[in-house]
Amino acid sequence: MAVKEPQSGTQPTDDYLAKRTLRSGTAGWVLLAGLGVSYVVSGDYSGWNFGLEQGGFGGLAIAAVLIAGMYLAMVLGMAEMSSALPAAGGGYTFARRALGPWGGFATGTAILIEYAIAPAAIATFIGAYVESLGLFGITDGWWVYLAVYAIFIGVHLAGVGEALKVMFVITAIALVGLVIFAIAAVPMFDVANLTDIEPTDAAGASSLLPMGYLGIWAAVPFAIWFFLAIEGVPLAAEEAKDPARNVPRGIIAAMAVLLVTAAAMLILVTGAGGAEAMQSSGNPLVEALGDSGAATVVNYIGLAGLVASFFSIMYAYSRQLFALSRAGYLPKSMSVVNSRKAPTLALIVPGVIGFALTFTGKGSMLLNMAVFGAALSYVLMMVSHIVLRRREPDMPRPYRTPGGTVTTGFALVVAALAVVATFLVDSQAALWCLAVFAAFLAYFGLYSRHRLVASSPDEEFAALADAERDLE
Repeated sequence: MAVKEPQSGTQPTDDYLAKRTLRSGTAGWVLLAGLGVSYVVSGDYSGWNFGLEQGGFGGLAIAAVLIAGMYLAMVLGMAEMSSALPAAGGGYTFARRALGPWGGFATGTAILIEYAIAPAAIATFIGAYVESLGLFGITDGWWVYLAVYAIFIGVHLAGVGEALKVMFVITAIALVGLVIFAIAAVPMFDVANLTDIEPTDAAGASSLLPMGYLGIWAAVPFAIWFFLAIEGVPLAAEEAKDPARNVPRGIIAAMAVLLVTAAAMLILVTGAGGAEAMQSSGNPLVEALGDSGAATVVNYIGLAGLVASFFSIMYAYSRQLFALSRAGYLPKSMSVVNSRKAPTLALIVPGVIGFALTFTGKGSMLLNMAVFGAALSYVLMMVSHIVLRRREPDMPRPYRTPGGTVTTGFALVVAALAVVATFLVDSQAALWCLAVFAAFLAYFGLYSRHRLVASSPDEEFAALADAERDLE
């Protein structure tokens, strides 16, 4: 007998939620920290260096310091919200509680744009590493793109426990690769290499800031690549052990590791290979080391770093899509799980879209598009933290953000500037993302907002909050 899908405001059948339940108790804080590093570690291997073309070493370095501060503040804010609202929706769950269904859906959509496009950008970098190694005689990257999407969607379909363990091992290998690079790069470091880009005639231009003051702002989207997607750790809340305690510990530990790796790669890659040579490289760590044995080792291990982020962001987009679908914001079929408790269509559909985007072959453009979605979601999540602090001061918060709304207010301002910066780098790509975002909002306004599932976790959080306010 067919099960009728629930309509807005009604209770779903037991069968509806049974088909949309993830496997709980899979990850402790160490695995969650590994997940956070895995999301981001590819950003150390490739992508950030395109910021040298926008602002030179000085511009990118200043942007990186500003963005590192933003991410640290944002992570502390998300640690608080994830301890109070542990659900698979992550940032969407926080915004749904604070800003209502429109704010929740807007945040979830921005995150989906980020997570659907970021793997496509990473796939192009994987292709560059494979081609530089001459593996299997591949000279056309689309075979690589197809292989990584097909293989890793398959691994995820096998179940989250297996997927997170595979991810943890790959991430550990990637971090070893960064250490090997650092050891090899130190003897090659030359301070003059940091400033070997010829200054332009822009305002404030110098050897340190060859593109002038505006170059700092233009480098912001590429500085974000050092940390992009760490905010995805709370998406594992429903599959974590004691999420109220372990999710905050995991995301903060991951951020501590990434601050060290970002600083090391920015300084050592540029200082060893030269800013001018590194600004357009598809595999900067390898090219910085030149023709050496260490370069070959780092090239092979670099694939592990890129694969780690590709693999884990695939996990993130599936959980974000799963949460939005289960609550009725997007087609409900996308939240149905298989026998291993993995959301099948939520893994496959964004994968097909991402694979199609790889045919652009423009990693830097895809990076900028992913950053647009990320920065927009950061604005909305930080607004959510501030609203929840003021509207619901007595909400149980096992972890509280140091500095409170001052901390997240700083992250909010920088994130807003980052959204604008994506238009400075590639206005056409940013406008395409804005158009997609608007189309999603139109779908919600015209259709899905009338079909929300009342007893999905995120809607229950919101309903309980409304009931408490009515009692008060």
